Amino acid sequence: PVLSETRTTGLPVDKRRKIADITQALSVSPVDVAALRRMAISEGGLLTDEIRCQVWPKLLNVPQNVLDQDPVERENNKDYNQVLLDVQRSLRRFPPGMPDEQREGLQEELIDIILRVLVRNPQLHYYQGYHDIVVTFLLVLGERLATALVEKLSTHHLRDFMDPTMDNTKHILNYLMPIIEKVNPEVHDFMQQAEVGTVFALSWLITWFGHVLSDFRHVVRLYDFFLACHPLMPIYFAAVIVLYREEEVLECECDMAMVHHLLSQIPQDLPYEMLISRAGDLFVQFPPSELAREAATAASTFKDFDLASTQQRPDSVLRRRRRQKQAAMESSAANSVVAVARPSAARRFVRLAVMGLTVALGAAALAVVNTALEWAPKLDLFP
Repeated sequence: PVLSETRTTGLPVDKRRKIADITQALSVSPVDVAALRRMAISEGGLLTDEIRCQVWPKLLNVPQNVLDQDPVERENNKDYNQVLLDVQRSLRRFPPGMPDEQREGLQEELIDIILRVLVRNPQLHYYQGYHDIVVTFLLVLGERLATALVEKLSTHHLRDFMDPTMDNTKHILNYLMPIIEKVNPEVHDFMQQAEVGTVFALSWLITWFGHVLSDFRHVVRLYDFFLACHPLMPIYFAAVIVLYREEEVLECECDMAMVHHLLSQIPQDLPYEMLISRAGDLFVQFPPSELAREAATAASTFKDFDLASTQQRPDSVLRRRRRQKQAAMESSAANSVVAVARPSAARRFVRLAVMGLTVALGAAALAVVNTALEWAPKLDLFP
């Protein structure tokens, strides 16, 4: 059982019902992964770390009977020194009040997990901020299971961040402004005029917000959501944070440094459930396939892209053609409509779950970079 009957007795009815639904999805053969994705997306997510230990491996199709880990050779590892520095700086990612000896033991495990994944997968390249994701899995799952999930995540959802260059990471960032423009052209135009770019959201994206949120409960709630969805969902969540702060942005002086500073500081009291729901809505309304061309030509970070449609999944191309045909038929009736109708919660969860299931590789596989690209000045992204 996910939680014993005794431990669920004092919980509200809706949480007990959700735990019962999760238990049912785990008990069938094969496991009902689509139902687990819906539970992870819906309000409250997976509720407890005990449940996450059961469900997160299913969301990534990782067996829970993980073998013992091989010892890690540290001294001759090319990434060891940088990993050690980053882990030593990660004190605030551990629960306040944790005894030093326990925290230091976990930091040693964190180093081992990172080096083990990199040694097994030489095509992956370590980046600063990777440890912020790994420590979340370590604290929830323990070393053995965390290693297996992080390895799977690193070769799928995080794959684009672990290339030798940042080209694919920069491309993913370029989805941010088209999403904002679809929803609020005024905010988009203000940010373009301020020439703020998208670098402010880099640490959000590549750490899945682990580096910038101080409350661990909020971090794991977001991880429930991201693990159940398409790899590009974190950039949609970044967009809804900017959109939620519309008034602050528009009241700010239209200056790159001022706007960058404002947006870099994420409020800690965000209405996370509302923003998660909104991000899901926007993903359904404006799926990545509809934004790919705008992202590929976005002036904020890139130049000279060509969208390689032959590299896209055939079903994505067919869906886009159907949408274009339908849009042409409905355009006369839709001219006066500004907002897209909000889908029902149940329908949205189903669609997001299905979209999550269809993902095979990293998000930047949607387009191919054809040229060497310019990058913003090097910034201190992880103070």
